[in-house]
Amino acid sequence: MHIVMGSTPDDTLAAFVTRAAEDPAVVGLVLSGSQVHEGMPTAHSDHDLHVILRDRHACELAALDRFRSAHLDLVVIELAEFRVRGMPGRPDHFARYSYVHAEVLLDRLDGAVTRILDEKRTLSADEAREAAAGWLDAYVNQTYRSLKSYRDGRPDLGHLDAAEAVPYALEVLFALHRRVRPYNKYLRWELERQPLGDPRWGADRLLPVLRHLLGDGDPSTQRSLFTGIERAARDAGHGAVLDAWGTDLDLLRPS
Repeated sequence: MHIVMGSTPDDTLAAFVTRAAEDPAVVGLVLSGSQVHEGMPTAHSDHDLHVILRDRHACELAALDRFRSAHLDLVVIELAEFRVRGMPGRPDHFARYSYVHAEVLLDRLDGAVTRILDEKRTLSADEAREAAAGWLDAYVNQTYRSLKSYRDGRPDLGHLDAAEAVPYALEVLFALHRRVRPYNKYLRWELERQPLGDPRWGADRLLPVLRHLLGDGDPSTQRSLFTGIERAARDAGHGAVLDAWGTDLDLLRPS
């Protein structure tokens, strides 16, 4: 199938959607990316579109999977694969956030495409509990490694571990609120539009802390961040994960 390029990304998307909707093998069209984040698109933004096909149904559109141009970025996927894409334990789990604010342009299955999408938007209670516990343990482990290196006179290595702890910290904070951690591009957008509750997790307070850690790994900044995360985690019922570290936590707390 040849894609007709319009004079603008919007024109190209409209033309493609019209053609795709005429194909009986297409059961859903889902728009994601910067176009579904108000205020984020720029002059360089394309349209990220998921084309969902009937299972085991021959379709020439399948050849366009991973098609990319300045106007259009396509994922062409069968319904069964769409159900599980981005979910825990999958090699493509990183794709989960792309569905959080996605918009359904076509749903031929009496709302089934919409329901599948809705399941991806937030973490279930059980999923959030398990994810928060796992990421919390990883965050504590990485921060402990970092602060041991600082203690032992290896600040360059401690800095590296501090930087690696930042993604774990973000995973914990969002999982505690049953939310999918956003891509870094959308982190400020999320924190400003859907705050995480505690003022210390607001964009204007959290982002400078993270930049500081990425910049030099400052131990006092690490301990301050840990203090907030420990409180939030205990309030959410994850005290056992923290207590398993015993007296090692003393190194992570302000003296």
